[in-house]
Amino acid sequence: MIPAVLPTYNRAKLNFVKGEGSWLIEADGRRFLDLGSGIAVNALGHAHPRLVQALTDQAGALWHVSNLYEIPQQEKLARQLTEASFADTVFFTNSGTEACELAVKMARKHFFDAGQPERVEIITFSGCFHGRSTAAIAASGAEKMVKGFGPLLPGFKHLDWGDHDALNAAIDDKTCAILIEPVQGEGGIRPVPDQCLKGLRDLCDEHGILLIFDEVQCGMGRTGKLFAHEWAGVSPDIMMVAKGIGGGFPLGAVLATENAASGMVAGTHGSTYGGNPLACAVGSAVMDHVADPAFLSEVNRKAGLLRQKLEGLVAAHPDTFEAVRGAGLMLGLKCVKPAGDIVAAGYGKEVITVPAADNVVRLLPALNITDEEIAEAINRLDAAASSLESS
Repeated sequence: MIPAVLPTYNRAKLNFVKGEGSWLIEADGRRFLDLGSGIAVNALGHAHPRLVQALTDQAGALWHVSNLYEIPQQEKLARQLTEASFADTVFFTNSGTEACELAVKMARKHFFDAGQPERVEIITFSGCFHGRSTAAIAASGAEKMVKGFGPLLPGFKHLDWGDHDALNAAIDDKTCAILIEPVQGEGGIRPVPDQCLKGLRDLCDEHGILLIFDEVQCGMGRTGKLFAHEWAGVSPDIMMVAKGIGGGFPLGAVLATENAASGMVAGTHGSTYGGNPLACAVGSAVMDHVADPAFLSEVNRKAGLLRQKLEGLVAAHPDTFEAVRGAGLMLGLKCVKPAGDIVAAGYGKEVITVPAADNVVRLLPALNITDEEIAEAINRLDAAASSLESS
């Protein structure tokens, strides 16, 4: 008999009832050190007092009115984002998947209105993950994502990650955009080198097409800058964000230049819940923290500390771990043993990590994790590896 909750998740037998900063408390009282942050969502940890206050204050005033009316909280957050980024305008969604849907529509509408309706194809790369809607899985093209869900939305070209020759050959008079994650998350914590992001920007400018960055997982301070692409000194035309932007409250957004968004006029897109007062009040409080240069400086310092300790962990367990990869506090342990086994062993030592493709264990701690918690994380990961090696 099918359960009441559709069985699409392979859930761990854990039932968390409370969160405190970087810690999750199980129903039986055990305290787990959370290095997953709800898959890079809880950017400021669990129950951050400023976020709780922002949500509580707004909940006591107004929850929802729909986008038929002006929403001051939405306008405030949009200004915060545009003032801190390349963007001229923002559309708020509830998730990264919805942000992907709009990014695809926006790119195609841009060229339709520019008198080039044949430009509808978007180039994507192996290992990418842009969500689970029909457009997002079509963008991925991976068999595990698309099998059984055809017919797929047409208009995507899938290239091998890092194949520069194929990329140059793929651009033609039907191409409207290149879509890429500056750091692949689900794909195994694979950063795109800065010179490659610069090359993509130059290539798009040369051919008059749009560059779309998916920063759903790597954005909002995760890499030590507000957005990961800033390390390369380039800007996209369209960018998808979500996860950390709401600090745990469902919120996403598409940021765009005025030129890229020129086709999106009244009636071309909408959302019932997107950018409601509750979500934007919390998102604004998140921005107050993660856009602060002093906060980002601390993220970089802690990232260096964590990476150094992880390198030591890899050296101590060469039969379990192969290497450390990633950027900022978006790190991955490339594994020798199955990544799923290491995640499970971590549960036994009360530490939460997240599996990814390419046999990688993701470490996505709260951006305000303490030095002491980093040390404890290494101790628990060391114990997990030792337990696996001795079993």
